[in-house]
Amino acid sequence: MSDQRELKLARLLVTYSVDLQKGESCLINAVDIPVTMTEALIKAVYEVGGYPVVNVWSQRLERAMCQSASQPSLEKWADVDTYRMKQMDAFIGIRGIANVRELATIPEKSNLYSTYYNIPVHMETRLPHTKWVVLRYPTEIMAMQAGLGTVEFEEFFYQVCTEVNYQKMAEAMDKAKKYLDTVDKVHIKAPNTDLTFSVKGMGFIPCAGKMNIPDGEIYSCPIKDSVNGTITYNCESTYHGHCFKDVSLTFKDGKIIEAHSDDDQLLNEIFDIDAGARYVGEFALGCNPGVLKPMDNILFDEKIAGSIHFTPGNAYEDCDNGNRSAVHWDLVQIQRPEYGGGEIWFDGELVRKDGEFLHSELRCLNFND
Repeated sequence: MSDQRELKLARLLVTYSVDLQKGESCLINAVDIPVTMTEALIKAVYEVGGYPVVNVWSQRLERAMCQSASQPSLEKWADVDTYRMKQMDAFIGIRGIANVRELATIPEKSNLYSTYYNIPVHMETRLPHTKWVVLRYPTEIMAMQAGLGTVEFEEFFYQVCTEVNYQKMAEAMDKAKKYLDTVDKVHIKAPNTDLTFSVKGMGFIPCAGKMNIPDGEIYSCPIKDSVNGTITYNCESTYHGHCFKDVSLTFKDGKIIEAHSDDDQLLNEIFDIDAGARYVGEFALGCNPGVLKPMDNILFDEKIAGSIHFTPGNAYEDCDNGNRSAVHWDLVQIQRPEYGGGEIWFDGELVRKDGEFLHSELRCLNFND
């Protein structure tokens, strides 16, 4: 029997996140989730007069497809899925976390997959040409990552995903955007972090439930060659199956010239996938008041109130510094006092301290005024 919370989530995704209209097609990419959730999404698409297309998938099948893959085999797979994606008006990608280490022992194949499958299907086709939203489905593994019991985590999940007033969030972000779009120089200060860059002319993109659920970030993109200094992240982050800890990156004229973590060799192999992996494609402010602790799940961690993420790799086309890469790795630094604090300066003015916005045009993003 379907959980009514699943149907409520499905209707939010269909009617708000991708705003599906009568006669539009929607690809539902269901990875390791219960049949009931997929059924709820199909029902929600039909309710608005849309045409559902379903792809049922799993991490184990993804590994099987990657493990012995070659460039030609991945290109053929990508050709088929790119054709299907081009027929879609919308995309809902929902994934349950079954095994966060599924790809840990095949990093070379994971990198090959990123280059020859992920770029053409998702970065070059889905992102610019469909209305899309991606999210996770609550699982026992996610509950464990969050340090919560399963039922407790489910309650947290549905609270931050479906009980948020995304319209109010969008209005606050639109107000903040008027000031943010004028910013040129950015200075980030935190423990083991002193980083400067420019976002002049790039603007900021509000994210209030249209592309991610849960949501709560507003992002920009550094001028490609403007990044200088060091940033140290205080959230663990799994990439291609390995959980990286204590990642620290040093930049000169936009390029990562030093990269350290618990596994320097594996970290640098990621940044050597292509030339763009050592440059940055996103800078974002996290501001979801319901998400406060990291759980090594980027769709939650990047929304943490009082956080930033500073992202090596590909830039989005809607805020584009021209950087292209198979990598887009959202690494998170929380700046609230219990995580060491931190400061954000815009054009020489302190605008956020220890996770709280101080500037009069940004206080609306604290969601407590």
